[in-house]
Amino acid sequence: MVFPILGNLPFSFAKNILPPLGKKYSSLATCNFNTFSSKTQCKGSYIPSSSTRRSANFQPSIWTYDYIQSLSSEYKEVMYRKQCSILKEKVRMMLNKTENELTQLELIDVLQRLGVSYHFNNEIRDILDNIYNKQTFKLKKNLHATAREFRLLRQHGYDLSTDVIVCFEDEICNFKNGHFVDVEGMLSLYEASFHLFEDEPILDEARDVTSKFLKEFLDKNGDKNISLQISHALELPLHWGIPRWEARWFIDIYERQQNKNHVLLEFAQLDFNILQSLYQEDLKYTSRWWKRTTLGDNLSFARDRLVENFVWTVGTNFKPEFDYFRKVLTKVNSLITIIDDVYDVYGTLEELELFTKAIDRWDLNAMDSLPNYMKMCFHALYDLVNELAFETLKKCGYHITPYLKKAVSIIIIIIMITIIYYYYYYYYYYYYYIIVGRSM
Repeated sequence: MVFPILGNLPFSFAKNILPPLGKKYSSLATCNFNTFSSKTQCKGSYIPSSSTRRSANFQPSIWTYDYIQSLSSEYKEVMYRKQCSILKEKVRMMLNKTENELTQLELIDVLQRLGVSYHFNNEIRDILDNIYNKQTFKLKKNLHATAREFRLLRQHGYDLSTDVIVCFEDEICNFKNGHFVDVEGMLSLYEASFHLFEDEPILDEARDVTSKFLKEFLDKNGDKNISLQISHALELPLHWGIPRWEARWFIDIYERQQNKNHVLLEFAQLDFNILQSLYQEDLKYTSRWWKRTTLGDNLSFARDRLVENFVWTVGTNFKPEFDYFRKVLTKVNSLITIIDDVYDVYGTLEELELFTKAIDRWDLNAMDSLPNYMKMCFHALYDLVNELAFETLKKCGYHITPYLKKAVSIIIIIIMITIIYYYYYYYYYYYYYIIVGRSM
């Protein structure tokens, strides 16, 4: 099967922005936005010319509107959904009929890595509950089985002691002494070591030892199939990975395995393609919205990163029922990206003061004093907040406009605070974030 390419905060408030670093800077620790003016002078401050337009040389988006709208997939057809449902029930039966606990855990692990475990949350929870309640994880097993069991139980929130790992200290010592070690077991222990809590030195040691072993194994056995898994794990452990990216990678790996289950493989491939077709429709929808705002076309100084913001939302929650979440968050993040560049790159201090006050007032009439590029940003933000508030009122019966306005105001004021430091407290800003940051 071929995969397609893939209530307001008051604006006049005095706040301790950063803790004073000493007597020299103590007078700079508070800032009153009501009295602040671009004409204010701070002794010894570095003040760039407010008329200077900076540039970050951001490259235009590589994803054109026409290309995004041309995306299409045959997997959005009903026939594929029906076939996927049939395969899902076969996998469910497979999961329910499996009685051996080690085989159950192996199947759960494969389902997770193939990206289809979300279909079987209840079944997986029942199996893990049964294993945990029977305390069978305390029984002596091989390193690979124990480490995988430890990782899965901790991943799903079970309170599991590291005592089950301690009993393998001798095997870890064998590696230190140059004796033969179970490669698959060391890889499993490496992945399990990332599920550690504070003050668990056994897992810190396990990570160090397994990392060293796996790197040495790669140097000597680069052509073996397991080497691909080791290389991938060293670059990006499971616990740090993004489910959709991991699924796409592991489907290829699983297809090469001799003991693969063909029903499971076909189900994973079909499910991946169906979800991808949904993401394409979500992206096309947000692309049409972005085109209507004209921000990407008219504000060339800012980052036009709609697709990147959408991909981020897929990493946050990939499940099909959360399509509205992905659409909304893509819109919000795309606007915040543009507005952040307005503050950090292009806007003069006088313009930024006016824009911040306009956001705080939340009144379209406040746009009159803004330059055109800021009017576009304000209007797009104003329309989005009202759209989200209306949808929430219509679907849920909640009036959330005041809360959205407050959230937007907080974000804008926080961004403005950093700009104030850039213009007026430049050396203090540098000292605090660079010098102090390094010492920490």
